[in-house]
Amino acid sequence: MSTKIYVGNLGYSVVDNTLADKFAQFGTVNSAKVIMDRDTNRSKGFGFVEMSTSAEAQEAISSLNGSEFGGRQMNVSEAKPMVPRDNKRY
Repeated sequence: MSTKIYVGNLGYSVVDNTLADKFAQFGTVNSAKVIMDRDTNRSKGFGFVEMSTSAEAQEAISSLNGSEFGGRQMNVSEAKPMVPRDNKRY
């Protein structure tokens, strides 16, 4: 299993540091990033957390999936590899 975790349905007040703090109770957090809209600089409501081991990541996923954080019920799962997009901006 990967150590990268997808976290969806985040409250808009959640920032990188609060996301990292939430996952730190399950082990070492290598990185935590809330994805921001580049035009409005507002959270898109999802992010990614990278844990130091697969066991820590699995424990965090099983414990936090469906729990409330930032006023919303989080969706927590293993992150899937990014699919290359065809950016056709003219």
